[in-house]
This record gives sequence, C-alpha cells and structure tokens, in this order.
Amino acid sequence: MNKELIMVRYGELVTKGKNRSDFIKALYHNIKRMLKKFKTLTYEVKRDHIYIELHEENYEEIKPILKNVSGLASFSLVYKLEKDLELIKTSCLELLKNQNKKTFKIKAKRVDKTFPLHSDDINRQVAKTILQNTNYKVDVHNPDVLLSITIREDCVYLFENEEKGLGGYPLGIQGKALMLLSGGIDSPVASYLMLRRGIQIECIHFASPPYTSTKVIDKIIDLLKILSFYQGSIKLYIIPFTTLQKKIYEYASESYAITIMRRMMYRIAEKVALNNKCLILGNGESIGQVASQTLVSMKEIENVCTLPIIRPCAVLDKVEIIDIARKINTYDISIRPYEDCCTIFEPKNVTTAPKKQRILEIENAFDFSSLVDECVNNVEIKIIKYDEDLSEFF
Repeated sequence: MNKELIMVRYGELVTKGKNRSDFIKALYHNIKRMLKKFKTLTYEVKRDHIYIELHEENYEEIKPILKNVSGLASFSLVYKLEKDLELIKTSCLELLKNQNKKTFKIKAKRVDKTFPLHSDDINRQVAKTILQNTNYKVDVHNPDVLLSITIREDCVYLFENEEKGLGGYPLGIQGKALMLLSGGIDSPVASYLMLRRGIQIECIHFASPPYTSTKVIDKIIDLLKILSFYQGSIKLYIIPFTTLQKKIYEYASESYAITIMRRMMYRIAEKVALNNKCLILGNGESIGQVASQTLVSMKEIENVCTLPIIRPCAVLDKVEIIDIARKINTYDISIRPYEDCCTIFEPKNVTTAPKKQRILEIENAFDFSSLVDECVNNVEIKIIKYDEDLSEFF
C-alpha cells in the first residue's frame, strides 16, 4: 500500500457558497487544535476534503477525537495509490484478506475522465481478482465490506469505512453565546448542542453561599472540563447571587419568587454577555418541564432581555436529554446531590401563568437595579481548560 491518510468530508459546509472557504478554514484549525498531541500529522486542505497524513501515528487513537469535531460530517482512513489498475486490484485484495468477512462490494468513482476504464469496468475487474483469490462473495445490497475507489487526476484513493462526525458547523464560526449553567442535566446538554452548531460558549452560574454548597462550583467546573474537550477552554462567570435572591424572597410571594428570580438572572446575564461580546444567551430549558418553563412563563421572564435567547433542549423530553447527557459523559456529574440556587429555595406553589402586572408590582417595590449591578461588578471569572486525564471518555 502507498500512503495512509484520513479523508475528512465537509457535509453541510458545501452549501455555504461565498463563505465556504471561511467555514473550511475554521474546521481545519479546529481539527489541528483537537489533534495537537499527534505531533507528526500533516494536513492538506482542498475544496472538497481535508487530507491528514498519518506519518505512523495511530489512527485508532485519532478516530474518537475526530468524531467529536463540530462541522465535520464524516471521515475515512484512505490509502493513496498510484493510478495503476494492477496496484488497485492488489491493494483491494490485501485489504480484504486482512479481515474475517464474507461479502463485499466495489464502488468505483472516476473523477478523472481520462482514465482508460469506466467505473463499471473498474468494479468488475477488481471484483474478479477478489473472487478468484478469496472465498468472498459479492453482495451489492448489504455487503460486509464496501470498498470505495476514487480515481482523481493525480492519484487513486481507496477506503472501506466511513465514520460519522458531529456534523453541524465549525466551532466559533457562528459567534459566541453566554450559557446559563445550573449544574443540572439539561444545561450541559444545551451547551453541547450549541457547540455542535459552531457556537463558541462562555458560561454563567449563579451562586448563593452559604445556602448552596461550594461543591456545586466543583460540579460546574467538572462539567466544563468535559465540555471544554470540544472548545479547548471555557470562561466561567460566577455571580454572587445571595443578597439579591434574599431580597426577592422578601417581596415576592411564593408563587412568583421563581419568576422574579429568573428575570433577575436574565438581566445580569445580558449585562455580562454584552460586556464580553456574546451575541446571544442560551439555557437548558425544556418546554413544560417545570413551572418556569411554560410558554407563558418563558414569555414573561425573557422580556427583560434584548438579546435573543436560544433553548436547544426546548422540544426534547427528559429521556432524550438524559440520553445525550450519557453520551457526552455529563450525566453522572449532573446528578451529584448538590443543589444550586434555583432548587435550594424552590417554592411548592409556583405559578405557571404569571401576570405581567403582578410581576411589575413586585419589582417596583424594591431597588433591584443596584443589586443587579452589584452582582455584575463582583463577578468571579474562571477559565476552565480541557483535562487530558478525561481523554478516556471520548
């Protein structure tokens, strides 16, 4: 065999027209960042694919990392051959002999129309060689092994498997979001879904010491260590929320306390977002899951903001969210028994249909603006970086 390479396919990026080169460039840089520990890899960026030459690096170690690169549709281990039919036949034969499979199919694509054989002729000649020298049988509908042969102007690419990537868009290409991160199951999943669509994230968490444990912050940091696998590092804003939260409970009835508290959180989050050039806010809300996540509640809560609010989990049910949390290895961290400020004082009789007039009556009864500014001015900032010790999870 000649050179071993990884062929990266763009998928959705091919539809981007004039912006296509920017998307491909962003994907290339994200791949290089996530594969930086593999020192000898070399890269060739083309309009249709990115080619990564292995140079003796271990493909099986690289494969799980590539599966988690946003914007990458799929990839394959390919063999780069000279444009010689006999070499193509012997290479295909060698690939199949190294496997304990029973059926195969050949799929040739002749991009270089000057190559003397048409695609069907290539299929037949390669298949004939395999049938004469092995016990394999042809299965054109559901083969154990599909061998793909692409004839290009300068070489031939031979590959057998196609691994799925995350799809979506390259990280950062869509700008930056500030995610409200509670520490529960939903908001880390929402953050992952944002990353998958090419949105860089920063996170904000509202802490209410001494009523909430410091272990909640440890939990948040551990969640971000998992999520930073996709981004390299994530900035965390920790808001001291105790004073404002206590003031809310002085003036708001039990049924309206959560509504007022969420409105204050959005006011603070928007100020932090604007101060740090975030284009949108995001959260883990799922429609109807709790009282503050009915459509009426969300409407009255979010109208304090001018920035758009994205809810990636809005139409997912809890089982679907948990499935994603397990897949991305945040579930076991999220269920640690440490309550955040949204649950530690959670009232029993929360209204699912808050009235705007009543909301304004409560908020007009005290000076919340100075307390909001105090929260923003006393924010604690941490930079959470990917922990290499977690590589076994990916």
